[in-house]
Amino acid sequence: MRIGEVVAERFELQALAGAGGMGAVYRARDLRTGLVVALKSLRDPGGRHAERFLREAQVLATLNHPNIVRYVEHGRTASGELYMAMEWIEGQSLSQRIAATRGLTPLETLELGSQLASALAFAHARGI
Repeated sequence: MRIGEVVAERFELQALAGAGGMGAVYRARDLRTGLVVALKSLRDPGGRHAERFLREAQVLATLNHPNIVRYVEHGRTASGELYMAMEWIEGQSLSQRIAATRGLTPLETLELGSQLASALAFAHARGI
C-alpha cells in the first residue's frame, strides 16, 4: 500500500502511522463519511497470520464499547491484501505519555485501570 492509494474504493491513505512485523497502520480518509480512520494492513495475507487477522476483525465488529476502538470495515484489496478499518483515535500512545511525563499519577493510573477493566469485562461477557 502507498500514500495516496484508495483501498477498496473507500479509504484514501494519507500517512503511515506505524509499522511492525505483521503489517502497517495508515491514517486514511473514509471517502463515504469523510471521517479519518486507522487502516491496518497485513504484510503477508496468505501467511500464518491471516486467520488471526480475520478473526480480530470479526470479533471487533461485534464489540461496541466506549473503551474499545470502533470497527468500520474489513476485507481484501483487489491485489489480495487484507485490511481492517477502525476509528482513528488522536493522541499519544501510553508509552509516549509515560516517557513524556515520567509516569502516570496515581489518579491517572486508577482511571486507566478502570477503563481497561470495563473494556475487558465487556469483551469477556461476550465470550472473548
